[in-house]
Amino acid sequence: MILVPQHKIEAYTARGWWGDRTLWDLFLENLAVQPEAEAVVDAPNRADFAHGAPQRWHWRELGEQVDRFCLLLMAQGLRRDDVVVVQLPNCVEQFAVYLACSRLGVVITPVPVQYRDHELAHIIDKTQAVAAVTFARIGKPDAGHAAAGMFLALGETHPSLRGVMAFGDAVPEGCVDVCKALAVAPDAAALQRLAAAERVANVTANDVFTICWTSGTEAQPKGVPRSHNEWLVIAPSIIEAGQIRKNARLLNPFPLVNMAGISTAFATWLVLGATVVQHQPFALPIFLAQVRDERIDYTVAPPAVLNMLLQNEALLAGIDFSRLKRIGSGSAPLSEWMVRGFMERHGVQIINYFGSNEGAALSGTDLDIPDPALRAQFFPRAGVEGYDWSVSTTRKIRTRLVDLETGEDIQEAGRPGEIRFDGPTIFSGYFDSPALTAGAFDASGYYKTGDLFEIAGDRLQFYRYVGRSKDLVIRGGMNISSEEIENLLVACPGVRDAAVVAVPDELLGEKVCACIVAAQGCEVDLASLVAFLRDEKRVAVYKLPEYLLTLAELPRNPVGKILKRELRQKAASLAHEGITA
Repeated sequence: MILVPQHKIEAYTARGWWGDRTLWDLFLENLAVQPEAEAVVDAPNRADFAHGAPQRWHWRELGEQVDRFCLLLMAQGLRRDDVVVVQLPNCVEQFAVYLACSRLGVVITPVPVQYRDHELAHIIDKTQAVAAVTFARIGKPDAGHAAAGMFLALGETHPSLRGVMAFGDAVPEGCVDVCKALAVAPDAAALQRLAAAERVANVTANDVFTICWTSGTEAQPKGVPRSHNEWLVIAPSIIEAGQIRKNARLLNPFPLVNMAGISTAFATWLVLGATVVQHQPFALPIFLAQVRDERIDYTVAPPAVLNMLLQNEALLAGIDFSRLKRIGSGSAPLSEWMVRGFMERHGVQIINYFGSNEGAALSGTDLDIPDPALRAQFFPRAGVEGYDWSVSTTRKIRTRLVDLETGEDIQEAGRPGEIRFDGPTIFSGYFDSPALTAGAFDASGYYKTGDLFEIAGDRLQFYRYVGRSKDLVIRGGMNISSEEIENLLVACPGVRDAAVVAVPDELLGEKVCACIVAAQGCEVDLASLVAFLRDEKRVAVYKLPEYLLTLAELPRNPVGKILKRELRQKAASLAHEGITA
């Protein structure tokens, strides 16, 4: 499945930015040179979110697992360009599944473990996914989510979904028991069939590898296809910004479902022949223990977590900062105090990242912005003539800042505008969504991010993030469409009108606040709203409101548009006072 326009392929290949090596090719290169080196490692608390004991796979062992999973895919009738929904927590099995699909040309659509029927039904319908790969249970043994059973039920109403493959020790009837299938070592004849299937698939670097999902102002998630080349062109921005060495040990706390996780813990992992240590879900004591015990060279953490660690120095005892010299952060503003504190106390440089699933990305590094005060708030003005930066990606992209009212390009400091991107890192369009794609790009072909920046610096060399034009709540790095939740809330019994806004949160960045006008004679409480969304609409848990603001009417302007700014101010006071209802 090649969705990138031919003219883009030709242009970026001619510039040397895209090549002919696939992700599977990179795996084979690593397998050949370091078969007994560690490739992937489970989190020590695996029993809290999945079946089985924590595992550690060398490249050779991972290769054997890939062979077996490829044969399972073939036995299930899957072939090139088929789409498979993958819902797995961070675990070593993800790498076998992803590599097997990349080898055979099967397209992965990875989804967060929090997604439920509401989100998954849309994704299955949109992609016409033919199979799902998941665990029988995601979560603790007696309190986990029956993921495999959920997909079986979805298959009854979505005819494209012909099969469910489930890892686990209690796989429900009707699913393929993956662990049982992979326990049988393939014979020579089976490996010959696999080699033949690989030749028939003839996967190229421009074939789609993943369709990831992002939330914007639209009511439903949008699919972002990315080819092997589109993933590999991102890797230098991670490697160069973090100055990550060959064969480094990477601690991955991000789910392997979108740009943040796949760019670092899959594309970068393959380019460097690194070791990925998985972390799931975010638990600070386990995260810190992994940093110490696994001899980690690079990781990422939210700004609030880094602030807390610097305020509690005892938590950092025993960490080898001669190895862990750089830590990535982002998704919320960084504090100068934190960036400076890690540098002065521990010799650690904090890298400031901005990015999106669509491929828009900026990296603030110590090489380009050595002053912690500047790096905490500014990014390089990448992709603009006249400025040279250390990260090679800045020389492959173009950026512009556009006044949303006038459409003019902004060249002066202090004037907010939408940042827009063009280049080999940027996706070509949303999956099977021509109208959304047309609206995502301007007349010059630049991707319209919806994020507002302004120009800054004594040489006008920086961008500074100032907000966003899109109506989103970003909770722990996960985008939540306000419109999506609003459309669901107005169907809740007792609700006459509804709006959703973000409430600031020290740890997660933002949380969801439901602003509700109750129907006449009705009362609405937070618990009933949450129960409706969770139990009736089957909405992902991270999208559920955590604050409730009840009003007689929603504030609107003369043409009827809801005044979200007023609602945000009122909702922020709830958080300040610690009120959730």
